[in-house]
Formats: sequence, C-alpha cells, structure tokens
Amino acid sequence: MTRVYMIRHGKPLATWGQDADPDPGLDATGKAQAEAAADALMALPMNERPTRVFASPLRRCRETAQPFAERIGAAVEIDPRFGEIPTPAGLDDEARGPWLRNAFTQEWGQVEGDLDYDLWRRAVGEALAAQSQAAVFSHFVAINAAVSCVTGDPRVLSFRPDHASISIFDTAGGRLDLIERGPEAATQVL
Repeated sequence: MTRVYMIRHGKPLATWGQDADPDPGLDATGKAQAEAAADALMALPMNERPTRVFASPLRRCRETAQPFAERIGAAVEIDPRFGEIPTPAGLDDEARGPWLRNAFTQEWGQVEGDLDYDLWRRAVGEALAAQSQAAVFSHFVAINAAVSCVTGDPRVLSFRPDHASISIFDTAGGRLDLIERGPEAATQVL
C-alpha cells in the first residue's frame, strides 16, 4: 500500500506570540480532534490503514499523533522534515506572526528570509513521497508545501487545512499524487 495520510495537528493551547511556551501542546478541543483523527484512520480498511506514524518534533503534532499510534501499537517516529516552516534567523515569536502572514501572500520562491523556501517546500514533498502506508502529523504550511509539490501551485497558501484534517496522498514509485485534500478551516491560522 502506498497511501500516506498527512494530518494537521489539533488545536493548540496557544498560537505564535500568545504564550511564553514556544512549544504548546493541545487544548481540550485539540485533544478531542486528535481522538477523532485516530477514529477516522482506524475506520479505514485494513489494507489502507497506516502502519507507521510520523510527527513533527513539535508537541502539538506529537500529541495529535499519540492516540492513533497507541491504537495500532506503533511508536511515534519524530521527523523534523515534517516540522513547521523555519523562521528566518533573528525573528522573535512576536515578529513570526506578521512574517508568516506576509509569506501567505507570496509564492514559494518569493518568501523573505535566509532560507530557500522553495527548496524547503520540495524537501517536504520528497520526504512525504519516500513514505508508504504512513500517517504523518504535521503543520498547516508543511501540508500546503506537499499539496503545492503535487499541484504545481506556486502559492504558499493554496489550501487551509483545518485542525486534525486528513489529506490523502499516494506515493507509488516515489511519485507523490494528491488523492484528497482534508477539510478546510473556516477561520484564519493566526
């Protein structure tokens, strides 16, 4: 089976700049969303159900992944390639929100910073394409990066995955194909 499910983390306790904790976990709603995502993945036919679980290093992704990992008896494998979009050097948490909102209006090759964000986008797609029969718990922008790799849409923001939404990809032959986008959020990210 070459299906890969990319799941956005559940609702966190706080967003950038709202809390002194730089790595907040899930709030009560986020924990319920993590359980619902686990239920949805468990409802898949056995031959389509993920057998491996990957998560961004950030706590909100690890906590979203844990209920599903427990249900299938797997460890959550931490993979920084599925992490949050890197912030340019020198930006503090307060400046990250405005930088990210500006990045959402750009194309991947135009995002300002000390990193080649188009290269970062492609690396996310390549990391996802290297998986099979996996659940990958990640972030809003990383999911947009994966979708962009498949669709060729040059915009950073082309899709608004809701908290704990599940997007489905196929990775046959190392090629990444989008099968279905997860439900979109009705509200802003930040």
